[in-house]
This record gives sequence, structure tokens and C-alpha cells, in this order.
Amino acid sequence: MSQLRTRKVHKFWLIITAIVVASFGPVFFLGTMAATAEPARWTLDFLSWPLDGVQTYAEPTTRFLSALTGGFLVGWGLMIFCLWAWVYDAAPEGVRKSVVAGACAWFLVDSAGSIASGVPINALFNLFFLFVAVGPLWRPAKE
Repeated sequence: MSQLRTRKVHKFWLIITAIVVASFGPVFFLGTMAATAEPARWTLDFLSWPLDGVQTYAEPTTRFLSALTGGFLVGWGLMIFCLWAWVYDAAPEGVRKSVVAGACAWFLVDSAGSIASGVPINALFNLFFLFVAVGPLWRPAKE
């Protein structure tokens, strides 16, 4: 297990984290237009399990919120990528802590909001994504 805690593995995992975060951005961007909203609608339907078709993208406010969400996710994913490319070698522990703190903040707010809005199953999905996104970054790298 300690071999997962090397700086080389941590730096590689930042790419995984960036992809996990940013991959949802284009999906939600597609939700901004009625003709391409199905991937975003399906994703929301899946994350509010069971797949029952209740989630729709019929309202303009939903499509607008999807635009905001898609933009934030692409930006956050790109920021993690930039930390990987430009900062990690100079401050690996600071980058690791920043990415873990950001992921934990997302998890807490998203999960609390999901529970408050009547979709508690999403908190379980969030737990899965948190573990995938953070992976070995939970613990400091061994020198």
C-alpha cells in the first residue's frame, strides 16, 4: 500500500482527479440545449436512482443551472490539471492538501444539498466519486 503513496503516484493521480471532475462538465453543458440535453438528463436520473425518467431538462432554469454546473466542473478539473503541470513539483504537499480539501468541500456541500432536496442516494454516489477522485491523495507521499 505504501507504494501508492509516492510523489510519482500522487502526481499521476492528479490527472485521474482532473478527469473525474472535468468529465461531468461537458455532460452538463449539453444539458443547456434541448436538442442535446439527454446525456445530462440521464445523468441526473441515474444519480437520483432509480432510473425512472422523473428528472427532466424541460425548464429553462434547469438548463441555466446546468450551464453553471458544467462551467464550474470544467474549470475545477482544469485547475487540478494546472496544479499537476505547474505547481506539484514545487509544492507537492500543498497541492495534495488543496485538492483533497476541495474534494471534501464538494462532497459535504453536494451531499448535504442532495439530502436536503430529497435525493439522499446521491450522497452515496458522491462517496464513490470522492474515493475515486482522491484515491491515494488521502495520505501524504513518502519521501
